[in-house]
Amino acid sequence: QIDHFGFDENRTFQQRYLVADQYWKKDNGPILFYTGNEGDITWFCNNTGFMWDVAEELNAMLVFAEHRYYGESLPFGNESFSDSKHLNYLTSEQALADFAVLVEYLKRTIAGAQDSPVIAIGGSYGGMLAAWFRMKYPHVVVGALAASAPIWQFGDLVPCGTFFSIVTNDFKKSGTGCSESIRNSWNAINHLSSTDIGLQWLSNTFHLCSPLKNLQDAAVLKNWLSETWVNLAMVNYPYKADFLQPLPAWPIQEVCKFLKDPSLSDKLLLQNVFQAVNLYYNYTGEAPCLDVSQTATKSLGEMGWYYQACTEMVMPLCTDGVHDMFEPQKWDFDALSEECYRMWGVRPRLSWILSMYGGKNISSHSNIIFSNGGLDPWSAGGVTQNITNSLVAVVIPDGAHHLDLRSRNPLDPKSVQQARALEICLMKQWIGKARHSH
Repeated sequence: QIDHFGFDENRTFQQRYLVADQYWKKDNGPILFYTGNEGDITWFCNNTGFMWDVAEELNAMLVFAEHRYYGESLPFGNESFSDSKHLNYLTSEQALADFAVLVEYLKRTIAGAQDSPVIAIGGSYGGMLAAWFRMKYPHVVVGALAASAPIWQFGDLVPCGTFFSIVTNDFKKSGTGCSESIRNSWNAINHLSSTDIGLQWLSNTFHLCSPLKNLQDAAVLKNWLSETWVNLAMVNYPYKADFLQPLPAWPIQEVCKFLKDPSLSDKLLLQNVFQAVNLYYNYTGEAPCLDVSQTATKSLGEMGWYYQACTEMVMPLCTDGVHDMFEPQKWDFDALSEECYRMWGVRPRLSWILSMYGGKNISSHSNIIFSNGGLDPWSAGGVTQNITNSLVAVVIPDGAHHLDLRSRNPLDPKSVQQARALEICLMKQWIGKARHSH
């Protein structure tokens, strides 16, 4: 259904999902159900090696469900993003209802799956969906593994500055002078962007695909740099990986090798900053120029996510330039609201997510694992302490963004191996208990 919650719009659309059943034990073996997030489902499927690694051990069927409005699951085809009327059905509630209906359909149509216990698994926004799926549809899934799920990054549940102080800490720990160099780079850009010659120098030095023409463009450059530092913190994995971009092991350490001396002149400092971001965008050496409109893989559906951030997913973030290495920026809800209205003709609802999913008052729920990496800025809004004995927090000190959902790797730190062992152990308990109650 395009709309699960009203009866006037009764059209339907095609939702894409992927199934792997080679390890499934027919007759009610468990189903691991990936709650798709903001992007093409094949990409998440290829980046969630954990599920493939445990399928055999758990005799599980794997299902990866694509989130409406992303990948190929477009409710109105090419028209899906044309205006706010067509976008009206892009909400987490509708997506969860899609998942519930899909699980029930699979149980009905796959021989031997009728009583299969289903466990929801997801990372990042998908992790939030996994947790919320268990909260809202506990009769459909017996438990959830919510990896790097910032379910508390809403309202005033957590301070808006923690996120960026974690990013800063990652750089601080990865090399002397590193975070200070980045902190000093903003003023260097401000100085240079005040003249046309300076703007031209910046465009050439950063090998930009389109030259900077004015202060607005310089602001875009600074934004792009900030996002790059954040993305590096998210993908600071202990081995070579290509989650958002192809990168070396511990990429922040590699980046910090260029940023040892924060006291350099503006131009020398920024030449080093270019070397650092070039490692992120051009590790393969194939990029002809750097595009400030692109920070991550094309598989992420940025359009859809901007709309969601303009409606339900309002996550307050701020910087002060003291506890972090960024330019000070207060959290400004009114500015966000105006921007959203200008872009989509809609305004965000600041506390709807809290009304819908309970904020911190979630102790009545059960069977959810919240895993967070100590290096991951999103852990700022994550659940990092046990709430009850079945709402369990797993903290992975050496982990970046949902490291535990990635494939096993010989370079994995001990902390993530232990986290996965605990996750598997709890999942086995949920499966056993579900069987028993049948």
